[in-house]
Amino acid sequence: MATLRIALVAGEASGDILGAGLMRALKAQHPEVEFIGVGGPLMQAEGLTSYFPMERLAVMGLVEVLGRLRELLARRKKLIQTLIVEKPDVFIGIDAPDFTLNIELKLRQAGIKTVHYVSPSVWAWRQKRVLKIREGCDLMLTLFPFEAKFYEEKGVPVRFVGHSLADAIPLNADRAAARAELGLPNGPLVALMPGSRGGEVGRLGGLFLDAAERLRALRPGVRFVMPCASPERRVQLEELLAGRDLPLTLLDGRSHQALAACDAVLIASGTATLEALLYKRPMVVAYRLAPLTFWILKRMVKSPYISLPNLLAQRLLVPELLQDDATAQALAQTLSPLIEGGEEQTRGFDEIHRTLRRDASNQAAEAVLNLIGTPR
Repeated sequence: MATLRIALVAGEASGDILGAGLMRALKAQHPEVEFIGVGGPLMQAEGLTSYFPMERLAVMGLVEVLGRLRELLARRKKLIQTLIVEKPDVFIGIDAPDFTLNIELKLRQAGIKTVHYVSPSVWAWRQKRVLKIREGCDLMLTLFPFEAKFYEEKGVPVRFVGHSLADAIPLNADRAAARAELGLPNGPLVALMPGSRGGEVGRLGGLFLDAAERLRALRPGVRFVMPCASPERRVQLEELLAGRDLPLTLLDGRSHQALAACDAVLIASGTATLEALLYKRPMVVAYRLAPLTFWILKRMVKSPYISLPNLLAQRLLVPELLQDDATAQALAQTLSPLIEGGEEQTRGFDEIHRTLRRDASNQAAEAVLNLIGTPR
C-alpha cells in the first residue's frame, strides 16, 4: 500500500475536533498515511505535523482580523508555497473559509486535489462565493442535507456526510442522570444560553434574565441553569445577575449536561441550537444585533429562517424572535407552553437527528479516498 500524504488546515477548536475525527477514520481505512498542515492539539495527537500553532488563525471579528491581517496573509502565502513544494495527494481545508478557500484555489491551480469540509453559509448570503468554491474545490463535504442540495444545483461536486455531533449525542439523553450529576432538583428547569461571545452575551444576557423573571411569574416553580462558555463570560453573567433574585445555577462549560438536564431552552441563534435539537429539548431562538448590522443583513440574507433547526426542517419548527421582537415578555410567553409541551418540536428533532447520524468521519474519509483514487 503506497503512503499517502494528506495536508489539512483547521482554523479553530471546532475544526480541530472534525479534523482529528477525519484523520482517525483515514488511518483506519488507509493505514499508510502521513499528515501535514495546520491543526490544534487533537489533530497533532492523531499525527499531524503542524507548520505553526493553530491559535495564530483563530481570530474572531473584523477589528481583530484587521489587527492581524498582515500576519495572516503572510502565513497563508508561505503555507501555499510550502504545500506546492510538498505536493500532497490531497489538501483538506476544514471550515475557516476566509482563510482556506484561497489556499484551495491556488493549490488546485497547481494540480493538487482539494476538499473543503464544512460549507460556509453561501446558501444564506454572499452567494457569489459559490463561484470561487466551484473553481477552487474538487469536493465539498457538507454536514447538512440542505447544503448539499444547494451545491448540486450550482454544479459543485458535493457529498453530505452528516454531523459528528449527531453521532456522538445519544438519541435519547438521560434527563434524570444529568440532573443528578449537576446536583439539580426535580421540577421544571429551563436552560438559558445567550451565546459564547462577549458581544452576544452583552446584547442577550440581560434580556434572557429579564425573560426568566417574567417566566417565574407565569410558572412559579421554574428554575434555571446557565452554562458559561469561559471564565470571562462567567464574570460578565455574574455582573448581569447582581441584584436579581433568580433560582439560577451557573455552570462552567458543561453546556451538553445543561441541555440534557433541562425541559426547555431559551437560546441564541448559532451552533448551540443544533446541540439543543440533538438533545431533543424544545427551544425558543432569539437574536439581537447592532441595529445597522441587522439592517444590512436583512437585505443580504436570502434564507427565510436564521436558526439551524428551521433550516434543517425547511419549515418554522422553532419560534425565532429577532431584534425588536425579542422582548422579555414575548420570550417568556413563547417559552412557557414548551416547558411541559413542545412535542411537535421534539418529534421533528428526532427525525432530523436520525438524518444527520451517518458516521460522519468515516463518510468523509471514504469520500476523500475515492477522490484521490484509492478505494478502501
